Amino acid sequence: MKKKVILLSLLSSLMLGNSYAQQHSEQDHSKYVWPKDELVKKKLDNWQDIKFGLLMHWGTYSEWGIVESWSLCPEDEGWCERKGASSTNYFEYKKAYENLQTTFNPVKFAPEKWADAAQKAGMKYVVFTTKHHDGFCMFDSKYTNYKVTDAKTPFSSNPRSNIAKEVFDAFRKKDFMVGAYFSKPDWNTPSYWWSYFPPKDRNVNYDPKKYPQKWQEFKDFTYNQIEELMTQYGKMDILWLDGGWVRPFSTIDPNISWQKTIPYDQDIDMAKIAAMGRKNQPGLLVVDRTVTGEFENYVTPEQSIPDHYMPIPWETCTTMGTSWSYVPNDKYKSLREIIHMLVDIVAKNGNLLLNVAPGPDGEWHNEAYQRMEEMGKWVSVNGESIYGTKPVAPYREGQWAFTGKEKSTYLTYLAKEGETVPATVVLPWKKAEKSTTITLIGEIKPLKYKVTPNGIEVTIPEKVRAAFASQPAWVFKVTNK
Repeated sequence: MKKKVILLSLLSSLMLGNSYAQQHSEQDHSKYVWPKDELVKKKLDNWQDIKFGLLMHWGTYSEWGIVESWSLCPEDEGWCERKGASSTNYFEYKKAYENLQTTFNPVKFAPEKWADAAQKAGMKYVVFTTKHHDGFCMFDSKYTNYKVTDAKTPFSSNPRSNIAKEVFDAFRKKDFMVGAYFSKPDWNTPSYWWSYFPPKDRNVNYDPKKYPQKWQEFKDFTYNQIEELMTQYGKMDILWLDGGWVRPFSTIDPNISWQKTIPYDQDIDMAKIAAMGRKNQPGLLVVDRTVTGEFENYVTPEQSIPDHYMPIPWETCTTMGTSWSYVPNDKYKSLREIIHMLVDIVAKNGNLLLNVAPGPDGEWHNEAYQRMEEMGKWVSVNGESIYGTKPVAPYREGQWAFTGKEKSTYLTYLAKEGETVPATVVLPWKKAEKSTTITLIGEIKPLKYKVTPNGIEVTIPEKVRAAFASQPAWVFKVTNK
């Protein structure tokens, strides 16, 4: 009963951290550093071609249906708010939160089902949370007992208890690129939040310069855990590091609001970590989020899409629902919203990493599967305008998005809700030759057209218009033979 009261109370005050999310979009992307390693460059090119990935935030916090980890952070921010029976005492709350380990038992866990749904949706890579800021490991780390495979955790007796390994294996079998999300800060380990001091905010709770041995312990701990992931979990393509306040003091940008509050140098020696990662996983993409420089192989605006084309590798990470982590009865984005996001992002040279959060039983909401199926129907027809394409100027213009490859240019019209296909459409494109053919992807027959001062006027037969009436986006393919 107590657990139920806590859950209801926490849900009533759920804050989704949108303010924090936007802070990941404030970087100066002009400082991007292109990789020099040929294998990294090749993998980065491949990653840019596949365009569409799945992110999953999952941990013990799913049992309470709360913002992942953040209620442990003693900052006075909406997304850090604590509710429930233990909320009036921070230390009691932290104990209750960490005690979720003793009840976490996702008996419906079947990652093959997720991989199948994601593949059918048109996704090509996956990034899975191996550890969030709370420090709970969804993999079998020998450097902590705060993990899903520990005897305290009921799921540890399950033959699939090493959840991260099971996820990575299932998605690799579907030819996905595989990425490990890993939180650099760890609010459970005593070498980051040392028990001698109470935690003050999201940062390390002691001065690393004053206690260098303690900080070295944390650096070793972090290195060792990442090494486990890079050596014991099969082929790894991406190391996706979160918690950008753990960074060298010299990289702090005082013009960015959240970085101004970082009190200490928190250098964990990314050069050493990246070298180890690439020794074991040649070509590994390292994404040290928000820490601009050689260890941020692509940038990751969060819950937002840049308003312009960017000539560097980037990825919008955003949620299918409203929350990164599991929320009962979450509200999911419509098919139209998701397809429009994907097309918009690709036209601006980015990738879309769409988050779906498993629940405490190890399942997704039914609506997540439904949306995946709907996405797949659109992508299976129109995918040639997405995968392996490059943005084409003017990139975005009104409801139009422009991509291309080889001799074809794709003009995608982002249709509004209820908008029907008219009998004639003027494509904002004037490059037509005698050999030019124009088709509406999904239809075999070329469309009749004429070049006008305003663009190419295309005539669309009634039968075709009816077939495309409910589509969220229409893709016109202009080919010069």
